[in-house]
Amino acid sequence: MFDTHAHLNFKDFDNDRKEIIEKSLSKGLGIINVGATMKTSKEGIKIASENKKVYASVAVHPLHAEEEFNFKELDKLADKKEVVAVGETGLDRKKKETIKKQRELFLKHMELAQKKNLPLILHSRKAHEETLEKIPNHKGVIHCFTGNLKQAKKYIKKGYMIGLNGIIFKMDLKKVIREVPLDKILLETDCPYLAPPGWKGKNNPLGTFEVAKEVARIKRVSLNEVEEITDRNAHEVFGI
Repeated sequence: MFDTHAHLNFKDFDNDRKEIIEKSLSKGLGIINVGATMKTSKEGIKIASENKKVYASVAVHPLHAEEEFNFKELDKLADKKEVVAVGETGLDRKKKETIKKQRELFLKHMELAQKKNLPLILHSRKAHEETLEKIPNHKGVIHCFTGNLKQAKKYIKKGYMIGLNGIIFKMDLKKVIREVPLDKILLETDCPYLAPPGWKGKNNPLGTFEVAKEVARIKRVSLNEVEEITDRNAHEVFGI
């Protein structure tokens, strides 16, 4: 099974990163560490280069849209063999004052993904309709999906998977989970964030199993089926 959206490249894991990666891999998990800045994008590549079944995605997150960085450098990072996606990129209205800059950055990331033939990892907070208007028909995933079923179907029609993580324990997404086919779903944690209920400490890739159990419960299918199909989805989307 795959945690298709982790942030083990964040400083939150500086003291226990190696231990968590070893434990996750021993449980059969693959991991994609997703970049949010140039620094964390580079760190994700470094971690992937040191561990089998660990991969990286590169981008500057919309909440960092106004920070100075060299886009040509990001372009070069996207060529690294460890990189399997561009993201996370998109729109976040939590920071409305930077939305114009976010749009400019989002466009550059979409162009980069198309240029490199890499899938997109999309971030959209309170911006699903605009996101749907802007994105090309392309391969990728709408990370931490919080929209409705109609929006989920629109993303799928454009070629994107629906990313589910611990947000499903906080929001009522049961209709989306029931109606979206398993072959259109990816599992993730967004660790260190969005820990499952009762989780001790910060979230980590092992939380993927709790998300899988909840998806299996809501869809009334076996856990094994969820694990197998979402794992296959990850391999197909990210070319792993």
